[in-house]
This record gives sequence, structure tokens and C-alpha cells, in this order.
Amino acid sequence: MSRRILLVDDEKNIVKGLAFALKQDDMEVETAYNGEDALEMVRKDNYSLVLLDVMLPKLSGFEVCQQIREFSDVPIIMLTAKGDDMDKILGLEYGADDYITKPFNILEVKARIKALIRRSEKSTQKEEAVTIIEKGSLKLDLDGRRTFVKDKEVNLTAKEFDLLEFLAKNPNKVYSRVALLNTIWGKDYPGDERTVDVHVRRLREKIEESPSNPRYVHTKWGVGYYFQS
Repeated sequence: MSRRILLVDDEKNIVKGLAFALKQDDMEVETAYNGEDALEMVRKDNYSLVLLDVMLPKLSGFEVCQQIREFSDVPIIMLTAKGDDMDKILGLEYGADDYITKPFNILEVKARIKALIRRSEKSTQKEEAVTIIEKGSLKLDLDGRRTFVKDKEVNLTAKEFDLLEFLAKNPNKVYSRVALLNTIWGKDYPGDERTVDVHVRRLREKIEESPSNPRYVHTKWGVGYYFQS
């Protein structure tokens, strides 16, 4: 299956170099140089992954990411400034699945892209003995990777769904942030435990009637998180 990448950056030299490297690995690459064009392209076409720079003309990478998440769970990797932790945190807050700091090693970029696509494809294709999980007003369609609250569909990112699915399949079992990071993002993921906290917070905002007093995803203080059956 052809893997189609949308590469979004206004620095044409970076785009040219990345596109060349990805095409060497038999990926189909399309490019955009501003946020408005990128958003329109994602609306009109299906991509395996979007590689999205934070600093873009017309619409910032954060704005593009946030708007994409209103209609798509396509994997998104943000390109952020070196050492700018706030960009990384904001990227996750707006729905990105991963981030890479500039300047980057092209081999790392390709490895992270392939890893995220593999996990996304595996989650989409795997067959589950249980296809529907229901708890109160929350319903997870595991085959379709769709989430409903009070019969209204809620758009979760790929990682938000992976996290909720994992916890819901293992109710009442407490998982540490490190365990969740390793399970959902992989042991080679360079991020830290804040990644898990950000995703749990975003998840609660989407599925909980009262995020500060959750019904589904609970915190075990000093330990980690669990799904209450």
C-alpha cells in the first residue's frame, strides 16, 4: 500500500531535502508551503501522515493541526524549534501525535514517520475479539476506531483513541505514565511523561461531562491512570 505524506514547511530547501529522502523510501510526497493550502489539501485527500512545521504563513502549524482534528485523525508530526518545550506541549495540546525538533537528522525523521504509520495501520487493521466497548454514555467502536458520547461522535486523535482503547480494555488496572508512554508511543519515543498527561487531559475534555471530576479515565495519585469499569 502506497504511503502518502503531506509535507508542510515554508522553507523550500527543507521541503526539497525531506521530499527527496522520503521518496527514496518509496513514499509518495505532496507539499504545501502555507497553512491554508495544507488544510485544504487534507480536506480534499487522504494521507498516511502529515509532517507539519509550526511556523507557517497564513495559518500557523498549531491552527492547522487544531482544524484538521475537527474532521480527521490522520497522524500528525509537528516540526518545532530546537529546545522549545512550549511548542512541543502546544503541539500535543492541539492534537499532534509526535514532534521532531529542528535541526533534525533525516534518518530520525524517516524512522519516526515509519513507526507512527506502522502503529496507525496496525491499529486500523487488527482484528479484535471485542469490537464495541460501552460504559455509561461512552461507546467505543474498535473496528471503526470511532468514539461516541451520548450517541454523538467525538473526534479523537489516533493517540487519544489508542490510549482510551488500551485503558478501556484493561479496566480498573492502574498504569504508570512510563508504562503508558512505552505502550502507546513505543519505548524509543524520545518524549517524556508530560506527553501522557497532555493526552489524558485532552481526552477528558472530549469524553467527560466534567473533566475535573471524571467518570471514565481516573488518576491514581502518585501512580498513574486507569479506566473505571
